[in-house]
Amino acid sequence: MSQWGYCINIGRLFMKQIMYAAVLFVAALPSYGRTDNDSSDTIRGGSVQDVVVLGNHARRSLQMKSSQNVVSVSDDYLHANLGGSLMQSLRTIPGVKAMSIGSGESKPSIRGLGFNRMAVTENGIKHEGQQWGEDHGLEINQFDIDRVEIVKGPSALLYGSDAIGGVINLYSDRVPDRILEGKARLFAHSNNASLGAAVQLGGAMKNGLYWKATLSGSDYADYRVPADSIQYYSYYIKLHKHRLRNTAGREIGGSVMMGYRGERFSTSLRLSDTNGKSGFFANAHGLEVRLSEIDYDSSERDISLPYHSVNHLKAVSHSELHMPKMHLFLDLSFQQNMRKEKSEPVSHGYMPIPPNSLERKFSKQTYTVLAGAKIPVAGSHNISIGASAELQRNKRGGWGFIIPDFRNATVGAYLYDRYYVSEKLILNAGLRYDVTRTHIYAYRDWFATPENGVDVFKERSVNRILNFGSFTWSAGVNYIAGNWTLKANAGKGFRTPIPKELGTDGVNYHIFRYEKGNADLDPEESYQIDAGINWQGRCLNVQIDPYFNYFTNYIYMNPTSGYYEGLQVYNYSQGKVMRWGCELTAKYEWLPWMESELTGEYLYARQQSGEKKGYTLPFSRPWSLGASLKWKTPETEDGGGAYAQVTCQFTGRQSEIVPPEKPTPGYYLINMSAGKTWHLKGATLTANMQCNNLLNRRYYDHTSYYRLIGVPEAGRNVSVSVGLEF
Repeated sequence: MSQWGYCINIGRLFMKQIMYAAVLFVAALPSYGRTDNDSSDTIRGGSVQDVVVLGNHARRSLQMKSSQNVVSVSDDYLHANLGGSLMQSLRTIPGVKAMSIGSGESKPSIRGLGFNRMAVTENGIKHEGQQWGEDHGLEINQFDIDRVEIVKGPSALLYGSDAIGGVINLYSDRVPDRILEGKARLFAHSNNASLGAAVQLGGAMKNGLYWKATLSGSDYADYRVPADSIQYYSYYIKLHKHRLRNTAGREIGGSVMMGYRGERFSTSLRLSDTNGKSGFFANAHGLEVRLSEIDYDSSERDISLPYHSVNHLKAVSHSELHMPKMHLFLDLSFQQNMRKEKSEPVSHGYMPIPPNSLERKFSKQTYTVLAGAKIPVAGSHNISIGASAELQRNKRGGWGFIIPDFRNATVGAYLYDRYYVSEKLILNAGLRYDVTRTHIYAYRDWFATPENGVDVFKERSVNRILNFGSFTWSAGVNYIAGNWTLKANAGKGFRTPIPKELGTDGVNYHIFRYEKGNADLDPEESYQIDAGINWQGRCLNVQIDPYFNYFTNYIYMNPTSGYYEGLQVYNYSQGKVMRWGCELTAKYEWLPWMESELTGEYLYARQQSGEKKGYTLPFSRPWSLGASLKWKTPETEDGGGAYAQVTCQFTGRQSEIVPPEKPTPGYYLINMSAGKTWHLKGATLTANMQCNNLLNRRYYDHTSYYRLIGVPEAGRNVSVSVGLEF
């Protein structure tokens, strides 16, 4: 059977399952009524989804739900900290960072682990885009998110490969509880002249049927930095009006969800689509911009070459069945990620002038099936079992090669038990096994390269099939003692090598290096111990989260002393790595209307083997510390509430580097924010304002690839958003 025939059969199975869910849906209409909007301890996609209520009791409840470190984020927090992307809105959480690429692109990381070392799920389904790319953002509409849960530490037990560093769970499945409800939001950012709007409508009917639809869009200009020039390959490049030319973009996204919720059975089908287009900083793509006929400074909002466009289509079906002694769920999903990168056709090395502007094209289809059950046993055990299967197919196109075509097939199963010894003591343990089959396809250059006096079409990738398998285990404990909540978790995580690590062989102009893969890589394995120490008093709440992990075969890009076409060569290597760190959050309520918060994080990493033994890892984060003071007025039924906050963020100098990296100086930033809520008749109006980098300081993020060419982070930015909920 051909590859596409296999995909078609999987698609037919997907449609049959949706039709089956629809039959159950219709059959359930006469017999089941509505339930509340949220359910407690419900398995979603192999994870436990819990209702979190605001307040001290809820914080303690959240601490006891898992032996891992979990942070719950409401949509109010997202609106109050609205950034240019979802991850930029979450970056103030200790241990969570956003690696920004321009105005609207950012990649998440947890405790310094990003890309394919952490998973992002939406309603239980792992989001599958081009995670390997440093300049590929998340194709997720942040205005479609109801709440977020962040799990720090290895989570492969429930989520499989890619969750070795943690998981960001996004939920957009809140069920409407009125006949008609909705919300709308307008927002603007000063730094890149961004303008946008989002609207959501939904409704519930008496027979258990409900629907919800969301539409949003934004448009932004080139963003500004506190510099009038940068230095790249000994060339000084002037910046027009302090703007990084050709970093403008636009994004539009929408979703539709329909479903039924009854006492014993519920089902839903959600379709979403996100489409974006943004430019790459023209000078970052190479010095050829000096010879370009494009006038990059003619407009701040035009998107010229080089640029990228991406469209992400997602269809997810979720069904649950509650029985007296068992709870079942079934998730089916299809995702298609279509990404194109275009640039001016310019000759590089032996490559002649390309015939068009399509440098790279990636088309990725992913089919996912998740099934599981939750079974209470003997009144104190809560056993979860589940299985998952995933098929991926990624095809490339364009004249620029970086990764080969590939196909991935993964199957996994897990068993997990939470044992409630008492209300104050909970034990848990679990085991999982996964098998992955990766097929990497051959590729030869479309142009000839002279070797030993003979012109050859250089082979960049060979046809190869690789099989990987791994056991994962985890064990933990939660304990309450007076004002203390203590928890600890030990486990093994794993990550299957991705095709980019196995088969890349080409120039990555966006991040200024030549990358070479290694087909002999083994799966990453990590052993980690996490602890959570929480003390909660009347006015003071302190959370300390230390962790330690040891990789027996960490995969990383090793910078070498070699150069290709003027770009530094990086080889994928593997070795032993030790990492440990700590996160701190302390909140003190001085008065009912005033509180302060102190946050901090530190990460230490050291290579234990290989030619860079004794050094840290490339692009390692330095320590950071934040202090804030917040004034607030109490929430009232008529007048609503208000707040104002000032924050000072300190980031240390990063001298722990891997040669030929260079140190990055430390810096501090002052940010301010304020907000107000009004309760109107049948509606709620909110207004939020932020000012980031108030002093317009010039600073460099050590994890930013633009730092390599002397580009500082964005300058002062004032953000305003107004929302109406009815």
